[in-house]
Amino acid sequence: MSGQSLEPLPDRRRWLVLTVIGIAQLMVVLDTTVMNIALPSAQHALDFSTADRQWVVTAYTLTFGSLLLLAGRLADLVGRKYTFLAGLIGFAGVSAVGGASTSFTMLVTARACQGVFGALLVPSALALLTTTFSDPAERGKAFGIYGAIAAGGGAVGLLLGGALTEYLSWRWALYINLFFAGAAFIGGSLLLKRQPSGTKPKLDIPGVLTVSGGLFCIVYGFSNAATHDWRTPSTYGFLVAGVALLVVFAAWQFRAASPLLPPRIALDRNRGCAYLSILIASCGMFAMFLFLTYYLQQTLGFTPVVTGVAFLPFAGAIAVASNVSNIVLMPRIGPKPIASAGLAIAAGAMIWLSQIGVHTSYAGGVVGPLIMFGAGMGMVIATCINSGTFGIAPRDAGVGSATVTVGQQLGASIGTSLLNTIFASAIASYVAASIAASHTHPTPALAALALAHGYDTAFTWIAGIFAGGAIVAALLFRKGPLRSPASLRTPVSSGEPTVHVG
Repeated sequence: MSGQSLEPLPDRRRWLVLTVIGIAQLMVVLDTTVMNIALPSAQHALDFSTADRQWVVTAYTLTFGSLLLLAGRLADLVGRKYTFLAGLIGFAGVSAVGGASTSFTMLVTARACQGVFGALLVPSALALLTTTFSDPAERGKAFGIYGAIAAGGGAVGLLLGGALTEYLSWRWALYINLFFAGAAFIGGSLLLKRQPSGTKPKLDIPGVLTVSGGLFCIVYGFSNAATHDWRTPSTYGFLVAGVALLVVFAAWQFRAASPLLPPRIALDRNRGCAYLSILIASCGMFAMFLFLTYYLQQTLGFTPVVTGVAFLPFAGAIAVASNVSNIVLMPRIGPKPIASAGLAIAAGAMIWLSQIGVHTSYAGGVVGPLIMFGAGMGMVIATCINSGTFGIAPRDAGVGSATVTVGQQLGASIGTSLLNTIFASAIASYVAASIAASHTHPTPALAALALAHGYDTAFTWIAGIFAGGAIVAALLFRKGPLRSPASLRTPVSSGEPTVHVG
């Protein structure tokens, strides 16, 4: 069996597998942002409050982020084809329920269930990609494409959400998933083949409980901070509990007979830095999506469709930078200079974007930093996904892939919540100071100026986060190209799980 697993698939078949994985990944990533533009219409239709609105987005990231490691290990245990296809079916089903929602509760529940099936789907997809493309040259191309989808899918979600909301209904922002899932399911059923593993380690139940509980508490705590004070027990209590549970989880992994996240995965210097870098990058990237979306619509008066189109330069820059980084640069210089430079470029773009005001034009003050930001993110995301899955043994491919996605989801949740709080505080402080100085009542002009000040403050903070990330990447990544361990250059034993594609 192991001999057969080492025979390369025909080129055409491997790239078709990448197409299937790309469709599934795009569906999951764009669902992080596709509802952003559709939310005002959904809020009007289902009559829920502005304070409750964030939970339509947060419910998705909450379950997604907290269940990723469990889902990644399940993919390793039961077979990635099965978890991949199950994730697609479940995601499509609950998307249909969400689109048909008649109440706020029904919509939030459907979004939470989307997160559950997304958590099952994404590690399986990335593990299949990791085990399918082992040749360095092909791996660079494959991860360049995958990285562009992972980073640019959020921008695609904004465009798609705007078009569907404006021309059909907000409900189609959820119904559209049935087409993505259907195409990926048909392709996956035809192209993927399960090759059973000779070893079946036990599921680490204490590890599952502590890490899932810890991630849930942290995401919930930061999300709660967006609508409540940081000093409220529902905020700091969950954050403290989350950190404590993750500390317990980390300590347990060194003692567990079959650890959920084997320390050998996260303690590798390049992989550990990749996980941290992608968390930092996602922390700022998804917050930028949120703030710039509101700026384009509220301040510049763009329609949902025009707002989505306005993000296309970002997606284009990401596609180019992802592929150049992985195909041209990674084999020559490795991840260290690429990731650190990408985060530095993104920081510069945010400094540039922090200059926007009430009367800034899209051409004059937005499109330039948007392209620069896309180039920086393309260098970071694709490089870190490649580095974070490089050198992982086949038996750990699922949980290793899940760890990369944990960083992305955790960063998105933390960044959006933390920076939204900073944004709101900046607006309130600006209004209070202006009223105190002029002894006048609030006016529409003052509100517009306050909003612009809030955006500028948020973008400045994002720039600081990226600058810190650039320093981290420069210090922690190893110098030089990624090196394959000897174990990856020799045939695997028959007891190891083999590539789950045929």
